[in-house]
Amino acid sequence: MPSNTSKESQPQKSKILDHLPALCNQIRRVAIEAGELTLDFFDEGGYQGADVKGDGSPVTLADQKAEDLIEKALKQIAPEVLIVGEEAAAGGYRPDLTKEEYFWLVDPLDGTKEFISGSGDYTVNIALIHHGIPVLGVVYAPVHGELYAAHGPDTAIKWMEDSGKEKKISVREAPSEGLTIVSSKSHGKGDKLDNFLSHYKIKKQIQRGSSLKICAVAAGKADMYPRFGLTCEWDTAAGHAVLMAAGGHLTDMEGNELTYRGKDPKFLNPEFIARSSSVDLPKII
Repeated sequence: MPSNTSKESQPQKSKILDHLPALCNQIRRVAIEAGELTLDFFDEGGYQGADVKGDGSPVTLADQKAEDLIEKALKQIAPEVLIVGEEAAAGGYRPDLTKEEYFWLVDPLDGTKEFISGSGDYTVNIALIHHGIPVLGVVYAPVHGELYAAHGPDTAIKWMEDSGKEKKISVREAPSEGLTIVSSKSHGKGDKLDNFLSHYKIKKQIQRGSSLKICAVAAGKADMYPRFGLTCEWDTAAGHAVLMAAGGHLTDMEGNELTYRGKDPKFLNPEFIARSSSVDLPKII
């Protein structure tokens, strides 16, 4: 009689992965719980006691505690799905993702510099990746009580804690009077950005921290977010899922939609442009 040992030894796919609306609701609750945890460490006067990681970026106890909470919750929801969290990766965790159909990308506290400075522009980011594509994403800004989520085309929503209500969001048509550009509070200047923006008619520029920049485009509050500089896959995946669901794009400079496969040893993204579908890339960058 043939042996089924090899099949039985492989972890079974969790049924919840075939039901993304229900899964998204669960991940929203996880993100909110992790965000509430970070508030225990947040101080508008500034956070004291941040450490420095090997790459020179700051890390706080809030980052570490929130990632522990998220990882524990995700393992309960879908035990077989690998989790790549920013803090685990900073500690040297490098899983082989080449054969993984699904995996999670987690940034427990995106915008640590904002958090340390006492700004509320930081977020909890959780994304589910399927064959390199972010098919589910949740972005939660606990200080603002502002949550964005999506699990496929035309499912992008914004939920506000103060009202308890959510509304569908989508990118907007580029206004004829000029574009609204959103840029980073920490990395929103430079000749490269200025040269790129010279190809467009600009009405105004706004600044946000963390993945809230991507969400601003998804919600039709801005038309484009160009990023020249280093980011990692966990910085963008959740916001990317929301933006795609809202009808937008997050592409490299050649117009190719970003994918998430952990090919770079440090999980680095290429430089990218998050934009409404009505905004074209210039022919020469």
